[in-house]
Amino acid sequence: MAAAFFIQVAASGAAIAVLVGLAAWAQIARPARPLDDARARALLAEEFPGRTLDGLWIAVDGKGAVAKSGAAALVLCQLGDGFVARQIPWGQALAASFRNGRIVIDLADVSAPKAIISLPGWPPPELTKDLAA
Repeated sequence: MAAAFFIQVAASGAAIAVLVGLAAWAQIARPARPLDDARARALLAEEFPGRTLDGLWIAVDGKGAVAKSGAAALVLCQLGDGFVARQIPWGQALAASFRNGRIVIDLADVSAPKAIISLPGWPPPELTKDLAA
């Protein structure tokens, strides 16, 4: 084996080590922290500026949320290392199937086909007649 081969392998190894160190230092691969009320409202305000929330229900594991805004449901769900936000009709959110403590909302979107959100119950017991319409 030639010395050039060993030099090339060492240089490649050093370059990979530098890139891994840079990714660790920049925290590129960190998981998203769970949603809380303030963070869910901030994400929804960023995605849907000017929309007022009539109700907000956050998943028990912090991986999603459903909000009512007029006749629309604003859905946040975790995808990869961040969250995606989608708007669907409120009736579609109410009709979502609820099994094993999770609602499954069909978003009909190629990039985020369904939102699976863990809630204690659906529709929520605190949902009043005004919010149900």
